[in-house]
Amino acid sequence: MSYSQKQSTVAFGQAVIGPPGSGKTTYCLGMQEFLSAIGRKVAVVNLDPANEGIPYQCAVDISELITLADVMENLKLGPNGGLIYCMEYLEANLDWLQEKLAQFKGHYFLFDCPGQVELCTHHSSLRNIFAQLAKWNFRLAAVHLVDSHYCTDPGKFISILCTSLSTMLHVELPHINVLSKMDLIEQYGKLAFNLDYYTEVLDLSYLVDHLATDPFFKNYQHLNKKLVEVIEDYSLVSFVPLNVQVAKPNQQESNN
Repeated sequence: MSYSQKQSTVAFGQAVIGPPGSGKTTYCLGMQEFLSAIGRKVAVVNLDPANEGIPYQCAVDISELITLADVMENLKLGPNGGLIYCMEYLEANLDWLQEKLAQFKGHYFLFDCPGQVELCTHHSSLRNIFAQLAKWNFRLAAVHLVDSHYCTDPGKFISILCTSLSTMLHVELPHINVLSKMDLIEQYGKLAFNLDYYTEVLDLSYLVDHLATDPFFKNYQHLNKKLVEVIEDYSLVSFVPLNVQVAKPNQQESNN
């Protein structure tokens, strides 16, 4: 196979991950509309077996293979155990996924992934699926969505920093962290620092000092300090703010 032929088989896309309620499905809808408006062929792949009422045009849907509701009913599993089973089942049936994806050559792919945090920080199935996609010449970037309301609570922000770092190390893909729902951040409460402090993850010692003023967190100051040191030692985590309500480019703009 020549270099040019090999290049033509490469597919590009995003693995959209993040905690429940962080806006992954809404992001996929907005990105699908944006890419379509600028003339790109886009295929959205729903890998979340609990995703119902999908708002976007779905090219491949895992519910054709397995659903969380069926797993919970038939195997008597809870939602967390059920999601893990579904991902393991998909991993064991990747030939199904390969056949479905092969129908969309030349498309840009958006993979709407489940929101269970453990799937991106501890469990191996989702990472193995991404690794197999790489073997099929998919070049994916992980887009990790985090609800911006965590910025209003210093304790929660440290927690989400740890989660983001763990996800970056576990998933093993080119990675971008996104603060979603920025249009709602003013409704969550006043920020202790300017927004760029949270997006650039600046000197976190100020965050530890701020937590020390809280009677509850004062007892955990040493723990918070050590967690912050881990985050700063890796020096990997930063965020890009996103307001999905920003206007999409119109057709005239896409033709210019």
